Amino acid sequence: MSGAPSLGLMKAKLKGAETGHSLLKRKSEALTKTSAEITRRIDEAKRKMGRVMQIAAFSLAEVSYAVGGDIGYQVQESAKSARFRIRTKQDNVSGVLLPAFESYLTGGNNDFGLTGLGKGGQQVQRCRETYARAVEALVELASLQTAFVILDDVIKVVNRRGLPSRREPLIPLC
Repeated sequence: MSGAPSLGLMKAKLKGAETGHSLLKRKSEALTKTSAEITRRIDEAKRKMGRVMQIAAFSLAEVSYAVGGDIGYQVQESAKSARFRIRTKQDNVSGVLLPAFESYLTGGNNDFGLTGLGKGGQQVQRCRETYARAVEALVELASLQTAFVILDDVIKVVNRRGLPSRREPLIPLC
């Protein structure tokens, strides 16, 4: 094959290669930007989690002191079903579906409402609220880390197609 039809075919292939290259490059840049944002948010979430867990541990120590012993067994025995549930959804980032977790409380079941009734009731309630914030921080961190792992794998696959090493698209041969 030679002549005008062959030239037109080659021009179409070149145009397709250039378009594909620019699309992959834009996708890679968008995913890298999102990855940097998630990394920043993971750092913030880890710092927040450290503070919240420290406060929660101190709150539990206050309860143990106020009640006069360990209430862990009492809480385990009185808990019937999980108060915290996890809802999942998917966010679409440049054609990549990233999972996002969200915690929510179920109906007003108060499984250990009588815990600390004799003494230390306020400390028990504060400890409960503190640990609720700790669980929310952990769910947020788990959501971000899961999204980061998936996004990192996708970035590696997209970049493996030749974006960083080749500034120009591959020009097709005959």
